[in-house]
Amino acid sequence: MPELWKLENEIYDSGVKLLCGVDEAGRGPLAGPVCAAAVILPRGCEIPGLNDSKKLTEKRREELYDRIVDCAVSYGIAFGTVEEIEALNILGATFLAMNRAIAKLDPQPELALIDGNRNAGILVNSRCIVKGDASCADIAAASILAKVTRDRYMLELASQYPQYHFEQHKGYGTKLHYETLREFGPSPVHRPSFLRKMH
Repeated sequence: MPELWKLENEIYDSGVKLLCGVDEAGRGPLAGPVCAAAVILPRGCEIPGLNDSKKLTEKRREELYDRIVDCAVSYGIAFGTVEEIEALNILGATFLAMNRAIAKLDPQPELALIDGNRNAGILVNSRCIVKGDASCADIAAASILAKVTRDRYMLELASQYPQYHFEQHKGYGTKLHYETLREFGPSPVHRPSFLRKMH
């Protein structure tokens, strides 16, 4: 766990008073919104098992979600809708969701650490951290909040559109998902621009 704080401690030691980590879930799926989370953890906060959400089981992510929410100084979670993905493209909708999540933070951070290598659309002072979800505590926490929130939302969509089995694949392009799309065609929660590649 201490190595997850190495980068943030260096930034804090350089004089930054407050930073947040930002990550998203759901850039790749064929259906549903993209979800972003921004998290400010107390400096040095120890959350056993904290890691990149992709390396954790669903059960472990759910447990950590509650620990992060309890521990965080502040957190924000927001969506970019299917309509926004279609209007702006997925990157634009991701930045929109990230900006909405950051705007919910109170207090506002001096610096936002963004997972990945793109931050051109972020409205606050920010810095890209490649593979930040595996190397940075605040981003790892954000990755879990975004993933759990989006998965829960996809379960709600699964009850509205049971024929697509969203509860199993969360909207990603699995064999089952493509089969149901061929059978039933797209729903209002599918991303038309993502379906153009369908054979």
